[in-house]
Amino acid sequence: MFAFACAQCDAELTVPLSQVSLPAHARQKYGSGVQLPVLMESGTFAVDPDPWGGPWRMWDETDLGEAEARGIYAPVYAMSDSTSGAFVIAPGDIRGTRLIPEKRGGACCGLDGANGPNMACAACDLPVATRVDDCSLWQAVWLSSDAVRRVRVDGVDPASLAWAELTEKGESTPPFEPIATWGGRFGSSHYWSWSPQWEAAAGQALAHLLVASEGQPVKVPSGLTADVFQRALDTLLPAGPPARRAVLAGPGEPSPDADIDILLVPVHPQTGQTWAPAGPAASAYLVPLPLGVWLWLVSPQPYLPVPATGGLPQDVLRDDPLPPRPTYLFRADRETFQHTLVRLPAVRSPWMRTILERLTQGRAAVVF
Repeated sequence: MFAFACAQCDAELTVPLSQVSLPAHARQKYGSGVQLPVLMESGTFAVDPDPWGGPWRMWDETDLGEAEARGIYAPVYAMSDSTSGAFVIAPGDIRGTRLIPEKRGGACCGLDGANGPNMACAACDLPVATRVDDCSLWQAVWLSSDAVRRVRVDGVDPASLAWAELTEKGESTPPFEPIATWGGRFGSSHYWSWSPQWEAAAGQALAHLLVASEGQPVKVPSGLTADVFQRALDTLLPAGPPARRAVLAGPGEPSPDADIDILLVPVHPQTGQTWAPAGPAASAYLVPLPLGVWLWLVSPQPYLPVPATGGLPQDVLRDDPLPPRPTYLFRADRETFQHTLVRLPAVRSPWMRTILERLTQGRAAVVF
């Protein structure tokens, strides 16, 4: 296990923590005036390989070679000029710090981190972290990699669970959930929505699906998987007979056929490792999905709140209503999609330019 200490005075800044995979929704901004929960589970931390937060530099101020050296292969609105490798933790795990009031940023209901580090070491006043808890943002503390250092502490790191153990635990993420909002006319309220985690996961996976398509139509499995991906794929890719097939694959699932082009597979929540098949399917393109989302897709829970054909048998009565469901079609998270897509080298391919043009047209509005 690790704790984090101030790089200037060695003051302890966190409780002991274990490293886990960075959540797919770590950078998500969701809705307007929405109360999102804490990003990280208490007692854990993750590392963001990309720069996070301000200061920012506009794309037209950036050399293309420099952008590619930083892993960005297509235009973006602005690039972060902060140090990469920030450590993200739950706000309750921070210690020995104070807020910097003048670094509040352009927040609405809390702190948004727009003005850079807003937490200082209480011992030496070095800015060490950025607290984020504004509306529509996941609550977290981002420790600056150049202002803190990792310290090995006593304690046993949790052993990484095997894939079989993870699937046996079956901690899947429901696709629908109630979303709390701030300060309406009648105070706090909520509405039933597609899960923000699912929308971010779909944005990340959709970027990989487009790369895996090689510019050809893609067909995903029917049911909830199609609800999440097929409309977006049909909108962004050219029409025609499906030339490439994508299927769900992973631990405990039947071995995919050798002629399958694309596999939707889980990511290990502790190590960040993407599950990979052996045998003939090893050459398929692997599209990563958070384990909780993947588990629900391969084993939907009873009373899944989506329309079903037919009805109840004549002699069956119900006294428990089905959970409510959103009144709108699923939409992938655009910012997560774009963040992922511009960091995939294939985005430089000529066939991908056509897809990028589609994103700037009105047709992309029905996807995001």
